[in-house]
Amino acid sequence: MVQAYRADTGNGGAGPQRTGSRFRDLRDRLTRDPGIWRRGIVLAGCSVLLALVMLLHAQIPNTIGNLGSLTETFLPWCAVFVPLLLILGLVRRSATALIALLLPVLVWFNVFGGLLTDKSGTGGDLTVATHNVNADNPDPAGTAQQVAGSGADVVALQELPSGKVTAYESALADRFPYHSVQGTVGLWSKYPLSDTRPVDIKMGWVRAMRTTVTTPEGPIAFYVAHLPSVRVKLHAGFTASQRDQSADALGKAISHEPLERVALLGDLNGTMNDRSLNAVTSQMRSTQGAAGDGFGFSWPASFPMARIDQIMVKGVEPLSSWTLPATDSDHLPIAARVKL
Repeated sequence: MVQAYRADTGNGGAGPQRTGSRFRDLRDRLTRDPGIWRRGIVLAGCSVLLALVMLLHAQIPNTIGNLGSLTETFLPWCAVFVPLLLILGLVRRSATALIALLLPVLVWFNVFGGLLTDKSGTGGDLTVATHNVNADNPDPAGTAQQVAGSGADVVALQELPSGKVTAYESALADRFPYHSVQGTVGLWSKYPLSDTRPVDIKMGWVRAMRTTVTTPEGPIAFYVAHLPSVRVKLHAGFTASQRDQSADALGKAISHEPLERVALLGDLNGTMNDRSLNAVTSQMRSTQGAAGDGFGFSWPASFPMARIDQIMVKGVEPLSSWTLPATDSDHLPIAARVKL
């Protein structure tokens, strides 16, 4: 029996000998090519830098072109650099670069991994939707009906040009008996509205409003807002100063809200990661972060890269959050289901 075992294990190097030979081959290659550790130092440094950007993004200053806010707006897209660094590390045959690449991968999953799971639940008392319809939308009625078809009880619309308000009102009249338009924003509801008024967000014209929606489960304050647009310019960087000022004014208005239950719907031209929106985000929860499935990017509609359209709540439990199919706008509509 001993002889049979020896003959069997010695047949072509199968079994333990084959596994051992693989480790010896790897050891021999590493020994013959010590440069595998010396090459790729710059690539390894890039991996470390990428990890630090994700970990310490709040420390990137905004004093130069609002670079910190720009980074935070597209922070999840740091992941696109990982495959590039992987390919370069393989081309360079650098063990150092490949090992260092584990650092940004682990950091990314630590920061954003929770958004990859489906946290949506069932039930709820109220479905809400919001959409920047785009002032140049060629089909206002079709866009309004498409958003209303989501089954929402409350719909907020932004970027309503005065000449097209009637078209939106006519398209939504059958589904929503109550509505109010303040400046370029409006809210439509299946339940009565009261205490409706514009909100001053320091723009010189009305792009935010507040109203009370009296639901069967009690009143809830709704804010609808369209914060100023931001631009990336070579000579000025990320031009977001006016948006930041408006965000501070909006956050102050919400902080003085007497009702316990509050919802904010609108185009904030910024993400939840952007520190410049702290006046708002510090006191409210994002329905996408709490009860969504994925990142829920909403802009641009043709290739969504950032969630700048938001449904945020306080005193209310988010149960689910999702994006709706594209309309003729450059934004995707979003919706959420909440428990009051």
